[in-house]
This record gives sequence, C-alpha cells and structure tokens, in this order.
Amino acid sequence: MKNISRHITIILCLTLLVSSCSRKKDRFLNRNWHALNTKYNVLFNGEMALIDGLNEIETTYTDNYWDVLPVERLSVTEVFGFDEDTQSPNFERAEVKAVKAVQTHGMKIKGKEKNNQVDEAYILLGKARYFSGRFIPAIDAFNYVLFKYPSSSNINTAKIWRAKTNLRLENENIALENLNAILAKDGLSNENYEEAFSTLAQLYINREEIDSALVHLENAALITKDKAYKGRLHFIQGQLYNKRGLTDSAQTAFQKVIDLKRKVPRTYRVNSFLEQILNFDYERGDLLALDVFLETLVEDRENRPYLDRIYHVMAKHYLNLDEDSTAIAYFNKSLRRQSKDSYLNALNYHNIADLNFDDSNYTLAGAYYDSTLMHYKKNSKPRRLVKKRRDNLEDVIFYESIAKENDSILKLAAMPADALEAYFDNYITMLKEEAEKEEAEKAFKTQATTPKTNMVTTKTKKVSGFYFYQSTTVAYGKGEFSSLWGARPLEDNWRWSNKSIVDNSKDKNAAQNGAASNEASLTPAFFINQLPSTSKATDSISKVRNFAYYQLGLIYKNKFKDYQRSQDKLEALLKQSPEERLILPAKYNLYKVYTLQERPELANQIKQNIISDYPSSQYAQILLNPSAVLEGDSQSPKARYKNLFEAFEAAKYQQVVDGCNLEIIRFEGDDIIPKLELLKASALGRLEGLSAYTARLNYIALNHPNSPEGKEAQDLLENFLKTLENESFQTATSGTNFKTIFQFSNKETESIEALKTALKAAILEEEVFNLSLSEDVYDLNTTFVVIHGLKSMSGALGFAELLEIETAEITDKPFFAISSTNYKTLQIHKTLEKYLKEIKN
Repeated sequence: MKNISRHITIILCLTLLVSSCSRKKDRFLNRNWHALNTKYNVLFNGEMALIDGLNEIETTYTDNYWDVLPVERLSVTEVFGFDEDTQSPNFERAEVKAVKAVQTHGMKIKGKEKNNQVDEAYILLGKARYFSGRFIPAIDAFNYVLFKYPSSSNINTAKIWRAKTNLRLENENIALENLNAILAKDGLSNENYEEAFSTLAQLYINREEIDSALVHLENAALITKDKAYKGRLHFIQGQLYNKRGLTDSAQTAFQKVIDLKRKVPRTYRVNSFLEQILNFDYERGDLLALDVFLETLVEDRENRPYLDRIYHVMAKHYLNLDEDSTAIAYFNKSLRRQSKDSYLNALNYHNIADLNFDDSNYTLAGAYYDSTLMHYKKNSKPRRLVKKRRDNLEDVIFYESIAKENDSILKLAAMPADALEAYFDNYITMLKEEAEKEEAEKAFKTQATTPKTNMVTTKTKKVSGFYFYQSTTVAYGKGEFSSLWGARPLEDNWRWSNKSIVDNSKDKNAAQNGAASNEASLTPAFFINQLPSTSKATDSISKVRNFAYYQLGLIYKNKFKDYQRSQDKLEALLKQSPEERLILPAKYNLYKVYTLQERPELANQIKQNIISDYPSSQYAQILLNPSAVLEGDSQSPKARYKNLFEAFEAAKYQQVVDGCNLEIIRFEGDDIIPKLELLKASALGRLEGLSAYTARLNYIALNHPNSPEGKEAQDLLENFLKTLENESFQTATSGTNFKTIFQFSNKETESIEALKTALKAAILEEEVFNLSLSEDVYDLNTTFVVIHGLKSMSGALGFAELLEIETAEITDKPFFAISSTNYKTLQIHKTLEKYLKEIKN
C-alpha cells in the first residue's frame, strides 16, 4: 500500500512539473517556476560572468595619470562597433545567458510578459553589450525595457544606462536631458543615484564645465559604498581642482584618497601623494619634512612598482630647488626603471635635454631630444615642438663636431716631434688598458654562463638517447666523414669532385695575422703618419674649421640668442687669421653681439675698425647711415631681393640660387632672409624638382616659423605639395593639349637661338593652329625649346610636316612629344629619362 502511495505521489509531482514548464499557460505555478529558474539559474550565471568581466577590466585597464582620469574604467577603441568577435569571453557569456533567459523562460501571453525576471535579462543584455563596447546594440536592449515594460521596477535603471550609452555615443545633449529628468523624480535607489551622478560628472568633464563636474563627483562619492570607487572619485576631484588652479582644494581631495588607506588600490594613494608633492608650497612649506617623506616613499617596498613616477617627481622637486645635477640624476633613475609609460619616459628625456640646452650643451641636448622623439606620440604637439628644436640643433651639432675634430688635428700637427710621440705613447697605453678591461669582462661573463650551459647539456644527455645528443657518437661520425670526404663546404652538391676542400687553418691564421697586424700598428709612428704634414693640407683643414666657427657664431646669435657663445666663437675665429671673406662679416656680427650684450665700448671699437678698414663696404655704409642704406640704396636688402626676383622671372634659376646664397650670408639676421630663402626654394624646385623644393620649404618652416614666409612654407607643405606627390605619367596619347620638345644643353646658346628664330618664322606663317613658343629650363644642364598648342600626340610628333617646314634647323633636330599633363609631371619630378623610356616601349 505504501509503495502504491509513493508511486502516485511521484506521478503527481512529475505531472505538476511538466505542466509548470509550459510557457503558454498563465498559471501561478508556471509563472513562479520560470521566474525562479530565470533568477537563480540563468541570470545568476550571467551576472557572475558580468562581474568576472568587470574584474578583468579592473586588472587590465591602465590609467593615464597625466590627464584627468575617466570616471568609469572602460577602454573602447570603436564605439560604434557591431563586431561580436572582439568582445571579452566573460561579457559574451553574460550576453548568451541573457538571451537564453528570454528565449527559454519568457512567457509572453496575449502581448504581455508574465515572467517578472525578463526585464532583468534585458538589463543584463544591455550591460554586457555596453562593457563590450557595442553601444548601439546596447541601447537597443535598454530601449526594449523602456518600451515593452513601462511598469517594470527596473525602468529607472534602464533610463540611466541608456543615458550612459548615449554619452559614449557622444549624444551629450540627449544624455543630459534624460539624466536631469530622472533626477527630478523621487524614489530612485542609491545605486541609481550613484550611476546618475557619476555619469553627469563625466558629461561635464567632457564639456570642461569643471564646477558642475565637481558637484556631481561629490554627490556620487557621498552615496557610494565602494571605497575603491570613492577613492577614484576624490582623486578626479583633486585633478579638476588642480586644473582650476585651486591648490588647497586639490590637496584636500587627494588627502581624502590617502585617508582611505588600504581600502583603495595603492596606485590611487601613491599618485595622491605625488600630486600633493607637486602642489607643495616652496615658499611656506617644510622642505626638511618633504625630503624625509620622499625618502620614505622610495624605501617602502610596496611602492617599487611606482618608483619610475616617484623618481620623476623627485627630479621635479630638485628642479624647483635649482639643483639641476641632482634632478638629472633622478630623471635618469626614473629611466632606468624601464617604465612602460612612454609619456613618462618622454618627459624624462625632454627635461634632461632642456637642462643641457639651457647649459648650452647643444650636442648632448640633441642626443636627448632624439630619445624624446622616440617616446612622444606621432603628430602630437609636444613632439612637433621637440622636432622643431632638434632640427635647429642640427647645424650646431654638425659644425661643433667639425670645429672640435679640426681643432684637435691642427693642435697635434703643431706639436713638436718629441711631445707628439709622448702623447701617442700615453694614448696607446690607454687603448691597451681598455682592451684588457674588455677582455676581462668578456671572460668573466663567459665563465659565469658556462656552468649553466653544462648543466643543461648534462641534463639533456640523461633524458634523451638521440644520436646528436651523444658527444662520443658525434665525434666518431665527424672523424669518419673527414677521413672519407675531407673538409667539404656546407652547400648543395657537396660531393662533386670539383668542390674545393675548406682549409679552416687559413681562417685561423688570418685572424691571428690580423690581430698581430693590429698590435703592430699601435705605435706612435702609425698615428703620426696620418697627421697632415704639408702646409697645403693644414691650410685646407684650417679653412674648414674657420667656416665652422663663423657658422656657429651666427647660429648662436640668431637662433639661440646665446650671445656669449656667439662672441666666443667669433672672437676665436678672428684670432685664427681666417681667410679674407670671413673677416668683415665676422666683425660686423661681433659688433651686433656686443650691442645686444649692452657693451657699448667694445661695440664702438669694432664699429670704428670696420669703418676705417673697410670704408667702401656694405657693412660700413650700414654702420654710417643705416636708414639710408636699408631704405633707398640700390644695394639695400630690398633692392637686391628685387633684382634676384627679376632674374627668377627671367628663368635664370641658377643665378638666383647663387645670389640668394650670397645675400643670405650678407644680410644674416635681417628680416629679408625668409624672403630670400623662399625665393631660393622656388628656384631650386625649378632646377632639381619636388624633393629639393620640399626640403627647402621644410627648412624655412622650421627656422622662420613666425614670419609670413615661414607660415606660407608650412601651408604649402601641409596642403599644396600633397597634390603633387604622384610621379606616374598618364597614357601618352591621352589629353587634348600637346607639346613638341627640342632638348639642348645649356651651353648650346647659338643653336637654341637659331632654332627659336626658325620656329617663330614658321609659326607666323601657320594659320590653322594657334601655336606658341617658349624656352624652358629643365635642370642645371638642360634647356627645352617648346612648341605649344598641338591637339594630339601624332600631331605633335609630325608637326614639322604639318607646318611644311624645310628649314634644316628644325627638320634635323631630334625632338619628342608630350601632353601638357605629362609635361607638368616631368618638370615637377625631373623624370625625363623615365618618360622617354615609357614612350619608346
């Protein structure tokens, strides 16, 4: 009887269970069974996956403390993406569970959803998509809750998350309107208030409305129970106060983070300490306490991951104390931490470079600027500024290296024989000591690594019996091969009889002989014989050195305003008996340096020297009557520029280039220089093509950035020149405007004139075509005589027959035809040979 009752009970339970599984029947049991399964099975697993995904973001996300932190830690590269393959597996799993909850447990009966957990499933779906960076699908999920479940308890949550998503989609006005409408209502949960306030804070940060952002950050921080999140909000407050220049308020906000102690991630606390140090008041603060605190930060083992940034802040601290050498030491310490923060490394290199630049160590500064450029992001403003300064240093580094090297050579060449031999004896001893030291270090490293290698080899032998792991077998095999075949080269067909046998002993002997010859060459005589021994050779080196000194004097004066260095270089130049062409411009520029240094006695002395020794020179005229010379004289800068411009219009491009080079030296520092540089660039472009033109424009843009010509050069580089980069020719026969080209050497002036005379006469007699004639410069050595106005390729090739010309000057001269479009390309890129090759094929 008991068994029968048990069976009946089981059958009834199974019947109830089966009937409750139905999603089509609106019964109490069905609704609650599906709601229970949705909440504690499918959605529970989905929410756990979402939490795992959020934890993954927390561990992998890297904050950029050089900028205001985002309120929400979420890194998204494509905000409008639909791609599901790139999302986190955890968020993907959360999305799958949300969809399963809707599809498996949804009870839509007569247009109404009877399972009260389905709206939770859509909220989970939207969040999973949001954190995956798929914002458009996410907003669809939140909208579905708002439109299909208007009486849902999650309606406010859906509205807030929709606003968050709109903010990510940069629909700021819509997000602001929705959030304000939500906050105007009562009955929001603390979680909803927190999300709304933090979203509004981010919105106002994006708009740079700092006061409003601070208010909402404080509201969110007061509500949240998550201490780590509270610490982040207070840290952002401190950053915003710093941005406003409210240092005291910023210090208070950072102190709130510090007071949370171990309840916040250590990165927030350490960076709060560093921000407070950067805000330190050096006039009223306790410097001794600050030094002690900095040492405490460094010695704390828990701060080791942050030593790169700590050392950087310490370096800035010593910069504020004008202890530059100590600051450089800490910048280098920061660099030695091999930080993954590229911007931090860039700042370290940049600061060291600037300090060397300020100390006039331009060569070393240039090296550090090179390292700085490697770490700044491309096309960023800091990188462009560094690039500009580095380019300005190019000439300094070049001429300083020439001056240093040639000074050394001339100094050695002037030494007596016994002193010279003693000098090189000491030099050779130093070289040998350095070589011995390197050998010792190499031997030490080899000895240090040998035991590890032996250990690995021994272990391998024990583990494996493979042929090539058994040294005895390998040695036997090598011996047998050598006895049968000899030493054969490692190459294809090695068994052929004509293959030469490799003699390894030759290599060894060669190496030994090389070492012996190097050893033998280390004698004073070897080095002495390489010094210039004739007056002609030393004069040549001296001329190069003198020009380098002159250039350095101008560069230090005009580019870097380093008047003391400019004075030193120009004075040293004049003491070295330079060639005549450098004496007068060097004296004139030295006069200007003395004037800029407000040293009137020295300036007047050198002024009188120029006037008395060079009375007819341009410089003397300028010193005697500057206004008259610069305004109306035919030799004034403006008059000389006008003459050169007229030569440019007459296509005398080489004359323009040579003239500009002379005038740039003559009027160094004058306002006319950028104009001359731009004219020179145009002439070089006509002679050498686009690459030369681009290089000169870049030079002008970098060296004269504030002049109208510098700005014009920059505009040409950024806009116009990009349209000329294509070097390809169009199809030879395409187009409606063609030219016939006669090619001459520039020296064939008589032939050019004869041809032009004959062509002019022929063109005057031609009545069908509207032809014209021009003489165009192609490059330094080549001139074109060009017939314009022909309508086809065949017409351009046979124009002589069309004109019915019997003149020998025309019919006997080879020529080629080209379309107007291709002629423009040919002149821009100077690709004549390429074009002629193409039309032949």
